[in-house]
Amino acid sequence: MNKLVLIFLALLALKSSAQKLEYQILFEGIGDNREFFSGKSKSQTILGSRGEFEIGTTLQNHRVRAGLSHLFEFGSSIDYHQPRLILYYQYEDERKSFHFGSFPRRDLVRFPLALLSDTLSYYRPTIEGLRAEYRWQGGWQNGFIDWTGRQNAIVREAFTVGSSGQTGGKHWFLENYLTLSHLAGHEPRVPNEHIQDNLGYAVQAGFRSNNSSGNWQGYLKAGMLGSLFRERSVTDGFTSAQSLLAEGYLKYKNFAAKSVLHSGEGHRLIHGDPFYRLENYLRSDIIWYFINGKNVKGRFNLSFHLIEWNDLDQSQQMSIVYVFPTR
Repeated sequence: MNKLVLIFLALLALKSSAQKLEYQILFEGIGDNREFFSGKSKSQTILGSRGEFEIGTTLQNHRVRAGLSHLFEFGSSIDYHQPRLILYYQYEDERKSFHFGSFPRRDLVRFPLALLSDTLSYYRPTIEGLRAEYRWQGGWQNGFIDWTGRQNAIVREAFTVGSSGQTGGKHWFLENYLTLSHLAGHEPRVPNEHIQDNLGYAVQAGFRSNNSSGNWQGYLKAGMLGSLFRERSVTDGFTSAQSLLAEGYLKYKNFAAKSVLHSGEGHRLIHGDPFYRLENYLRSDIIWYFINGKNVKGRFNLSFHLIEWNDLDQSQQMSIVYVFPTR
């Protein structure tokens, strides 16, 4: 209720001061069925729809937005998930951008699943903190801070810091990713509760086609995935791990194939996909982009998960995203 009152007051302020209000409405349909019989990751079915709206105004390069994002999982009550408040300031020009507040994660934070699992986009669709990006010819670098838990008797203090970037030429490129997660304790403190620190990083070099307007598109990239983990008073300092991380993608018209290989030491990454705790993991996807309109996108994935060259799990994902044009 307090959040709704805050949004109402913000809208009144915008209406009284701005000559023109802008708005955007988003619908997202989510279907994710995970048949993980190996027990190495959680077997579950996630079905639901998300509604999201923003309203605000823009003055030159400055933008203010307020709104709500809400996930309704089928089979649950409407209040099973609490609505997420959207309330942020944005600055944007040709070279740089800056967000501060609670703003949508979509299209702003994209990391390998080893570092940030895809379930974050379902259950934490907003970044609550800040993000900045700088762009130049042939590359970009950005960073964000996401405050994920305010310390109290029920919630542990937690935050995640991340950075990603890319530089290169027409075909060759170099990518970097970094995440730092900190999980503290409750207040008051709980006996035998220990602070956790987690660092994950990836560096990959690759080659891509430069035919975005043609039928064929694709890329190949490979590099190193690394991690450091510490549970204070439990582990003997930091536990480190390194592995090979390689990825290939090929698209023809509305169909694509993608494979990701992780081989080496297993990683303990707080927000990463649990499959990367294994020593050897290969994921292969067959993708059908069944809707590819200007404002609506639809995608279906059939995914196969090869575990330690022995067990095979599979999953299916479907996504429909409809963004009503900004007015």
